[in-house]
Amino acid sequence: MDEPLLQNEGLEALYVKKTSLFVSSVKWVLKFLMWVLFVAWIALIFVYPSEFGTQLFEKWIQATTGTVFGVTGSIFLAFSGPVLVIAFLSIVHLIISGEEDLPRKKTSKYPRFRLWTFPMLVDGPFGVVSAAEFVGIVLFVVFVIWAVYAYTMTNISLLSKFQIPSKEKSLFMLELSGLRFGMIGLLCLAFLFLPVARGSVLLRLVDIPFEHATKYHVWLGHLTMLLFTLHGLFYVIAWAIQGRLLKELLEWANVGIAILPGVISLLAGLMMWVTSLNPVRKQYFELFFYTHQLYVVFVVFLALHVGDFIFSIAAGGIFLFILDRFLRFCQSRRTVDVLSASCLPCGTVELVLSKPANMRYNALSFIFLQIRELSWLQWHPFSVSSSPLDGKYHVSVLIKVLGEWTKKLRGNILSISEAESEEELPNTKITASVEGPYGHELPYHLMYENLILVAGGIGISPFLAIISDILHRLREGKPCLPRNILIVWAVKKSNELPLLSNLDMESICPFYFDKLNIESCIYVTRESEPPLEEGMQHKAMNSSVYPVSNGCAMSVLVGTGDNIWSGLYVISSTVGFIILVALLNIFYVNRFSIDSWWYKGLLFIACMVAGVLIFGGSVIGLWHLWGRRNSARVEHKDDGIGVDRSQNVKTMAHKDIEPANPNSSTVIRYGSRPDFKEIFGSISNKWGNVDVGVIVCGPPTLQSSVAKEIRSHSLTRDSHHPIFHFNSHSFDL
Repeated sequence: MDEPLLQNEGLEALYVKKTSLFVSSVKWVLKFLMWVLFVAWIALIFVYPSEFGTQLFEKWIQATTGTVFGVTGSIFLAFSGPVLVIAFLSIVHLIISGEEDLPRKKTSKYPRFRLWTFPMLVDGPFGVVSAAEFVGIVLFVVFVIWAVYAYTMTNISLLSKFQIPSKEKSLFMLELSGLRFGMIGLLCLAFLFLPVARGSVLLRLVDIPFEHATKYHVWLGHLTMLLFTLHGLFYVIAWAIQGRLLKELLEWANVGIAILPGVISLLAGLMMWVTSLNPVRKQYFELFFYTHQLYVVFVVFLALHVGDFIFSIAAGGIFLFILDRFLRFCQSRRTVDVLSASCLPCGTVELVLSKPANMRYNALSFIFLQIRELSWLQWHPFSVSSSPLDGKYHVSVLIKVLGEWTKKLRGNILSISEAESEEELPNTKITASVEGPYGHELPYHLMYENLILVAGGIGISPFLAIISDILHRLREGKPCLPRNILIVWAVKKSNELPLLSNLDMESICPFYFDKLNIESCIYVTRESEPPLEEGMQHKAMNSSVYPVSNGCAMSVLVGTGDNIWSGLYVISSTVGFIILVALLNIFYVNRFSIDSWWYKGLLFIACMVAGVLIFGGSVIGLWHLWGRRNSARVEHKDDGIGVDRSQNVKTMAHKDIEPANPNSSTVIRYGSRPDFKEIFGSISNKWGNVDVGVIVCGPPTLQSSVAKEIRSHSLTRDSHHPIFHFNSHSFDL
């Protein structure tokens, strides 16, 4: 009787094995194709400024211009097509990957260095730069130097064919150099918008969250604007010498480059550039934020300046950004329930927001939050302080009260709490809108057996989510590698300590200390001794909590959400854009012989936007209906089995804080800062030859200190010591 069952089990195991092998093979093929496309695209961009590249490009134009799309289609296919095709392949890869299983055991017996986690540069204009990022910076610098050299040689060769006076030759050289700088800037612009598409499938494919990618956008923005500024400056100098500056600046030609739109685009770019410089951005953040919305003017007038076929060089990245921006707009229209709000004595606000059960995120995610009573325009990023396993229907964030916006938020919460305590109807309310969650595609904090979590102040927030996530996984038997965790936390005053000690580990996972060793080393920098009595900081926290119901759960319309729906959105929008361009050319541009460059550039932009609004908007509508239906089904199922949707909504208020578990080691040091040389040295002797993931969340100075010590340790490392892997989790616009 047992034999058939055993045979069936064997067949089932064989089927699973074959399926897994097939999926792995498909993923390998997809990765290979994406690498081939990417390398070919980069190679094209590198050789384009050379004479060989020009000849190759001319042959490509001659071979492909016989379609309804004309020259614009040929250029778009060469420069923007690869990005979109890689995006399509990324969608397929993400769909077949599904919920990627995390490793249940170490993938490598011996520790090894990784380019992404080795800090190469620490003190400098770029902040902390990994070895992989350093390679990228070097490649861009080499490309710009090479392109300037190649174009200069081409200019000299071109001018040598004409017998003209040296003064006129110099002026021509200035104008040609300006033209070349503009082209190099346009090639850099092809990359500029890729890092700021928050839910981009490309960022998800390489597992680079938006919080990290923003610095790439900053670096590329400085480089691109420098090139465009030189582009405009060289022309201005040449025209001023010739005495026709004003005439040229006001020219708006129908055929050829339209100068005035270019001037408007450059001025918008310069305003964004100046206000994004570090001193201005830090002191006048709102000025930076509002001025940066001029990117719409910058892009539209750039298209009017160069026309459709030149603009199509950079159109791929811009189109992916438009896709992301429209999806964010749709998600943020929903009013989200604030399940509870509390003001903690340490100057921190906790908000618990309602989310649908089918929304996916991991413990190192963050959301963008808008409170409409405070501002209709301001969006602020906050790390999620709850694990996705804490509860199906809520997500929590901790907000440090620092600026005007957070002070107003705290005031609103306190005024509502006071009104409710006096049994009055509050005059104020909180109406929240949310974008996200965004973050790593995979929870990389689960990939290390040994973790060091370094936090500064409110930077402890994402680590609360990490610890909770690990404990939940240990309790439920889910894949989870961490076995040793060291928490290094620097705070200004001891009234912040309950943020960590409030995490009741034993209630999440009883007897967790049999499987997990957690040590905490806390530094109170602005107090030389404990307040009044030892343990005073563990008293109950006087705070206010109140329930609010203004709308509903967060919208599922997020780029990092359902892979199938987000993939359909990207593909349908792209196909719609191509169809609209084709129809426009057949029934309007070709039929009526439209030859105005700036007008065709405007039509091209209009087709990009219309493709997203019409075709992508239809998918979003269906996605929204599917989300509502699916959420209702899950809620009905939970209600049917008696699940209380509010049972897991935990706040830090109205709870007595118990001393730390005696099985976990907590050391509090007053009047000192972390000595990372001592900390990493102690860990090296204690943990031995292993991989150690170091995650830092705090100010740039804290990140630099940790990165510097990791680099120093790596360069002088003994064979029996660990390899530390630097990871940062700090959002800095």
